[in-house]
Amino acid sequence: MLLTPRPRARTRVSRQRKAALLASAVSVCLLAAAAPAEPLGVGDRLYPHLGNPGYDVASYDLSFSYPGTNDKPLQAVTTIDAWTTADLDRVNLDFAHGTVQSVEVDGRPADFTSAGEDLVVTPEHSLHRGIWTRITVRHTSDPVPGKDQEGGWVRTSDGLAMANQADAAHLVFPCNDHPSDKALFTFRITAPNGYTAVANGLSAGAERVGRTTTWTYRTQHPMATELAQVSIGRSTVVHRDGPHGLPVRDVVPSADRKALEPWLAKTPGQIAWLESKVGRYPFETYGVLTAQASTGFELETQTLSLFERDLFTKPAYPKWYVESVMVHELSHQWFGDSVSPRTWSDVWLNEGHATWYEGLYAEETAHRPMEERMKAAYGASDRWREAGGPPARPKPPAPGQKIGIFRPNIYDGAALVLYALRQEIGRPAFERLERLWVQEHRDSTATTADFVRLASAVAARDLSGFFQAWLYGEKTPPMPGHPDWKPLAPNQPTKARTHR
Repeated sequence: MLLTPRPRARTRVSRQRKAALLASAVSVCLLAAAAPAEPLGVGDRLYPHLGNPGYDVASYDLSFSYPGTNDKPLQAVTTIDAWTTADLDRVNLDFAHGTVQSVEVDGRPADFTSAGEDLVVTPEHSLHRGIWTRITVRHTSDPVPGKDQEGGWVRTSDGLAMANQADAAHLVFPCNDHPSDKALFTFRITAPNGYTAVANGLSAGAERVGRTTTWTYRTQHPMATELAQVSIGRSTVVHRDGPHGLPVRDVVPSADRKALEPWLAKTPGQIAWLESKVGRYPFETYGVLTAQASTGFELETQTLSLFERDLFTKPAYPKWYVESVMVHELSHQWFGDSVSPRTWSDVWLNEGHATWYEGLYAEETAHRPMEERMKAAYGASDRWREAGGPPARPKPPAPGQKIGIFRPNIYDGAALVLYALRQEIGRPAFERLERLWVQEHRDSTATTADFVRLASAVAARDLSGFFQAWLYGEKTPPMPGHPDWKPLAPNQPTKARTHR
């Protein structure tokens, strides 16, 4: 995600490893039938009730029926195939903004109730550890936000899109809404003829029946719930080839196709540039989804990044800046989507890397020196740490502001850590580390500790002290190679930057 302050910002995780992650919370999921339902979580420091223990989702099958207006609920069916990692009398799903009509577990009706932002399901028979189970929920999905609910469906001028980061996929569909539990997705979207529906992954066909068309998409790689994307609108899908024949498809308002084409045509070259830095693009397709909506951010939804139309059409944004924003979201396909954070405290690995490659692209293509940007970030870093916490231990979001963790400390503040690392271990070792990181953790999740271990291995020396200071310190350490860099005084203004 890239926020916008405007002037107007392989080793795949084994089931055993994922079960170990949840072990501390599993015991609370073994509920006696008579005990009251309660919201659970996997113990995330920033979002304590996000996710649920006791199972590992393998796949989601999501069906949405769009009524032709974006102010009325969609009829929906969510089917979850999961592997149990504990004995369960109940199954908690994250779901908080829709009406549940019925629930089945393995084809049999199940009781259900709500507790906090959880849908609590009681199957006819208890589920034993180590079995496959299928949960089917028939429900509505409401595009009109409730009180103190942000994210989920985004209402555009001609339909809908999704923005689920970080804590909002469960405002759209029942799920295990935490990036530690990635899964495959199938989407089936039914809309009146004249609308176009697009989702993550590749098209599996469109079937027209009478006045409606059902569009089907499937992912070929596991995905975190916060990265799910569905676009419904009066749109045009523009196809082109990327590097090595990669299918690139962009989704744009039909009326804007010609005006947006010069920007969209840059994507294949941007993919090739990033491949030269970190290796092969990790997914089956990519594209830009341009929405006529005011969100205040761009979002790296997997294989189909969400952008505000105004980014491309308002003359206030310089050309180099718009291109660097495109590269920021594209970088996330490697850093954040393919390699997802194990916990939300690891989000600096997403945003720091995307900001790093955004800045590097601007340096190499538009002569915007990275060193100048990093020096400015160094001056502001102590303030950012005080306001938002150090990069790897961000402060929790304020009540009612779920995206409040997306502060400068995890953008330029985290990119500053990467700059310091490159200064510390040298450019060749740093570039080797970046490639190894996305290779070793492709289609998986990873932690800050994983990054520290790999960096130490590449550098052939223990870097834990270096990272402890840079990632967790209240004050910014001295910059290697730049002893003259100093934090700005509390009353000294920072150089203004407009960024998303």
